[in-house]
Amino acid sequence: MSSNSSSDLLIDNPAQQGYRLPAEWTRHDATLMIWPSNRATWPGGRLRRVESVFLDIIEVLSRYEPICLLAENSRVRDRINGYFSDRDIDAREIEICIQPVNDVWARDSGPICILKEGDSNSSCLFTDWEYNAWGRKYLPYEDDNRIPAFLASHFGVDRLDLDMVLEGGSVETNGDGVLLTTESVLLNSNRNPNMGKEAIEQQLMDVLGIEKIIWLKRGLAGDDTDGHIDDLARFLNKNTILAMKTDDPADLNHEALMENLEILRSSTDRQGNEFEIVTLPMPETRTEEPTVDGSGEVPASYANFYIGNGVVLVPIFNDPNDREALALLKHYFPRREVVGINCTELVWGQGSIHCITQPLYGIRS
Repeated sequence: MSSNSSSDLLIDNPAQQGYRLPAEWTRHDATLMIWPSNRATWPGGRLRRVESVFLDIIEVLSRYEPICLLAENSRVRDRINGYFSDRDIDAREIEICIQPVNDVWARDSGPICILKEGDSNSSCLFTDWEYNAWGRKYLPYEDDNRIPAFLASHFGVDRLDLDMVLEGGSVETNGDGVLLTTESVLLNSNRNPNMGKEAIEQQLMDVLGIEKIIWLKRGLAGDDTDGHIDDLARFLNKNTILAMKTDDPADLNHEALMENLEILRSSTDRQGNEFEIVTLPMPETRTEEPTVDGSGEVPASYANFYIGNGVVLVPIFNDPNDREALALLKHYFPRREVVGINCTELVWGQGSIHCITQPLYGIRS
């Protein structure tokens, strides 16, 4: 990983200059993660248990690509290095950066990287959207909102500062101009109350190079993000969408997931071709102990997987449906190792593997 100077750009329309949001299976230069240290999110013994989940993820992912890991201070950094030594984790491809942080959700607070099409040097731009902790639900969040600027300076990548609130977990692309999102998040008055649907769509098209947006309706019960797309539907390739579902009419998520599934089944790509829609059953989402926001439900979902370089990390939950989820992802990613990570402790904090990872591009010397 390199460390150079960066510049803040004044660009109204990166898409006109050939920039596009890549699909997650595009090869990364590294993955951004943030080490857990917020005891409000992880009270009591939960912090140590969730640290163990992070170590499980890092131990696998670091074999396939570099990791940029943010730690809030030198004491946390030293503890991380001790864990790496205890587990015999090869840390040569893990860069620990000391930077004040509020929480672990790198997908939402980190930069959303866009790449310039047809550029042999793979020009990258860090888009720096406003982050307000999903409608000011958790204070403070200012340190997390400064993460993209810190990383742009640290790695010497150009940064585009934007006024619109947008979290990485709220958008999903096939890398071919189509974007999935939800009305319950992007049209929520707690994000951009002065922007209507058309203005939000135009901003996504101008900045991310999107040509078609598919709007789903609502998210999972217990999801404090208001319904991020990465718990509902994900592209497996540019023509195939995985959708979560439940056949139990009594399930709290049944109505919302069926409504979203019908929308996906009637959707088409940029050329008007129907997508292949595959489904997975939901794992158990009820929790015996209320979560950090007091909910009796957790947003447990197999859709919250992460596609790394040569590996797919899949959240599992000691659930009977775990095996089906792993088998389906092995089928669609035959050239990648598919690894299940027990995320029972992680999802109690309202997120899973995709929520704590963000691909980085343009940072290699």
